[in-house]
Amino acid sequence: MIGSLDTAVLQQMWWILISVIGSLFLFLNFVQGGQTLLWQVAKSEEEKTLIINSLGTKWELTFTTLVMFGGALFASFPKFYSVSFGGGYLVWMGILFSFIIQAVSYEYRKKPNNFLGAKTYELFLFINGSIGILLIGAAVGTFFTGSNFTLNEYNQVTWTNPLRGLEAAFSLFNLSLGLFLVFNARTLGSMYLLNNIDFTKTPELEQRLRKCTLRNFIVSLIFLLYIVGYFVFANGFDVNSAGLVTLVKGKYLSNILSMPVALISLLVGLLLVVWGVFSTSIKNSFKGIWFGGLGTVLIGLTVFFIAGFHNTAFYPSKVDLQSSLTIYNASSSHITLTAMLYVALFIPVVLGYISIVWKKMNAKKLTLEEISSNDESY
Repeated sequence: MIGSLDTAVLQQMWWILISVIGSLFLFLNFVQGGQTLLWQVAKSEEEKTLIINSLGTKWELTFTTLVMFGGALFASFPKFYSVSFGGGYLVWMGILFSFIIQAVSYEYRKKPNNFLGAKTYELFLFINGSIGILLIGAAVGTFFTGSNFTLNEYNQVTWTNPLRGLEAAFSLFNLSLGLFLVFNARTLGSMYLLNNIDFTKTPELEQRLRKCTLRNFIVSLIFLLYIVGYFVFANGFDVNSAGLVTLVKGKYLSNILSMPVALISLLVGLLLVVWGVFSTSIKNSFKGIWFGGLGTVLIGLTVFFIAGFHNTAFYPSKVDLQSSLTIYNASSSHITLTAMLYVALFIPVVLGYISIVWKKMNAKKLTLEEISSNDESY
């Protein structure tokens, strides 16, 4: 049945799949957000160890989802992979490096006689949660602001900026999107820690985390308002039936209004995030992470949908508009899309496994006694 689908339908299905994986990754960034809160909320070595061990049980999920996202892009839209990674490779190398030092930090922070010391690894965790997420936001921002590349008739890429992708972080919109992700991750991180830790012996830590939830949400809201304003007023990269790319005023607003799913997803997502923060900071709930997490996923879906659907170039070129990539000219062949879609049918099985493991790991809240008695603690 899948093999009989039209190529355009397969391309759209793959973009939806990538959007879901990317949005789940944004939710799982609560690990990175929690890492940046370490020095702010932990006032003792016990509290610091408690936070790191709480996050340490989930960091692999974020890394695995990032790898899955990259693999899905490579399988379905290889031209984007080759252009972005082949030309703007420095921004991707920066992101990858930040996740490598995260993995090393969890592994070696508490190892005896490590020559760098625990504080160095804690700094690495902060870099991963701040600069790493900022660069991811800047990279996603290029879906709307464009990148500095051209393609010749043989699809060979020429990058016209010597910063090789790092220039994305100097765009106001890209920077705002990156900072929104950083502070939203900090908001989710504090809500996750409240849900996962037993505060019987550390009630002060609980109160600090509740205050952090509200403060970081307010900061993230500032950047989100700018992002929404950009979508309302900015020019977008429209693709006509002949494949010609042009700049169109109000293109992204038109995309949102033309796709009820995107508009509903955005509004419901915002309401869920607000409720998650309110219930955590005002009502002293421990379940805000589930509302904030689902809201983040829905907002992420909106961003991906308006970037790739409704005849829009999802990776536009600022140098040569006709080199811009769409989900139609950047995708794999029909047979590859079909074969990989069969493989993708196993993704719900993987997600089900993750949910079962998560539930078992979170069946009991993390305590200081558990960490003290565990020789394998981070």
